[in-house]
Amino acid sequence: MALDKFFRRRRPQTTETTDLPELWSKCPSCKENIYNKDLEQERYVCPKCSFHHRLGAARRIEVLLDEGSFVRRSGDIHPVDVLNFVDTETYPERLLRAQRKTGQPDAILTGTGRLLEIPVMAAVMDFEFSGGSMGSVVGEEISRAAEAAAELHLPLLLVAASGGARMQESALSLMQMAKTTVALETLSARGLPYISILTDPTTGGVTASFATIADVIVAEPGALIGFAGPRVIQQTIRQNLPEGFQRAEFLLEHGMVDMVTDRREQRAVLHSLLSVLLRQAGTHPSQISTSEAVR
Repeated sequence: MALDKFFRRRRPQTTETTDLPELWSKCPSCKENIYNKDLEQERYVCPKCSFHHRLGAARRIEVLLDEGSFVRRSGDIHPVDVLNFVDTETYPERLLRAQRKTGQPDAILTGTGRLLEIPVMAAVMDFEFSGGSMGSVVGEEISRAAEAAAELHLPLLLVAASGGARMQESALSLMQMAKTTVALETLSARGLPYISILTDPTTGGVTASFATIADVIVAEPGALIGFAGPRVIQQTIRQNLPEGFQRAEFLLEHGMVDMVTDRREQRAVLHSLLSVLLRQAGTHPSQISTSEAVR
C-alpha cells in the first residue's frame, strides 16, 4: 500500500439514523434544548420557561388519565365528502393525509377512563388532524360521548384544540354547534359535571359552542382562545389590541374562563373539582360503577 493512501484522511462512514429516536427537543418559546425524557416527565411542559407544548389526542389521554384505564368508544364513523368540495386539492385527499398523519379517522378521540380513580368520559380533540377542525364526525362523537356519559352517570371531560368549523363541510359543520349544545343538555338534566379544558389554540365555532358552555372552564397557560383571530379583529376594528389579548390569562381576568392551570397540576385540580361537583350532584365518586364506566 502506498504511503499516501495510508495517511489519506478517510471520510466518515454515514450510518442510517432513521431508526434512532430523537433524544432532544427545542422549546419553541425559550429555544432551550430539552432532553425528551425530562420533557415527558414534565408532561410536555418546558422545565425552563413552562411553555406548554401541543399534544395529539392519544398523548393527551396518556397525560390526563390513569395509565391503562382508557377504553376507546370513538372511531366507528368516518367523514364523507357530501359536497364534493375541492380547493387546492379534494376533501378526500386532505382527509387521507390527516388520517395517515394521526392514525385517527377524524379530529376527535373519545372513551371512558379514570382520573385518579374517578371514572370519567373523556373527549379529546386533535389539532394535528386538519387543525382540529370541527366537522360532522367531531360533532357526532362529542354528542355520543355526552349522551353515553349521561346514561352511564359519568362526568364528562372535554379537551378542546381547534381552529374552528371545517370549511370543507360548509353549513354541515356549523350545524354541529347546535347539535353538541343540545346533547350536552342531557348531562345538565341529570346533574352531572361537564368540565372543558381549553388548550392552544381553541378558536372559531368550537369556542362559540360546546367548549365554553361547561360547568367549569379550565385553560392551559398561554393558550390562544377566541372566536376570530386577533389579526382579523385588529384589521376589522382598526385598533391596536391589548397586550396578551385572547390569551388564557387575559380571558381569566375578564371572566371568560374559570381558571388557568398548569398541565403538571391538572390531574390534581380536576380530581378536586370532580369530587366536589359529584358530591353536589348527590353522587360520591366511589359510588360510580367502575365496571359500567369502562364497558
